[in-house]
Amino acid sequence: MSSRYQVIIQSEAEQGIKEAYLWVSNYSPRQARSWLEGLYKLILSLEQMPLRCSLAFENDFFEEEIRLLIYGRGNNTYKILFTVIENTVQILFIRHSAQSPLVPNDDQ
Repeated sequence: MSSRYQVIIQSEAEQGIKEAYLWVSNYSPRQARSWLEGLYKLILSLEQMPLRCSLAFENDFFEEEIRLLIYGRGNNTYKILFTVIENTVQILFIRHSAQSPLVPNDDQ
């Protein structure tokens, strides 16, 4: 039996989710709702086996181990950046794949 992790979405990640949702909703409110539900479903999948995800490019720039989960396809791809500390998954940032990688002291 595998252990479950608690998933916590940090305020910076929540802000990224809101911004992405608003952007998608400008084009299609129905698609935005579906996008949001899918995003949360994928984030909650990290309750089990979060270490299945590879290290993110950003991992080289931070002391904490930063992992990556990809959501979406094509031009609508988002990076879910998170860290695993003991039995907790901390969702740090949600960023569009076209955004530059995070580095320390980045203003997001």
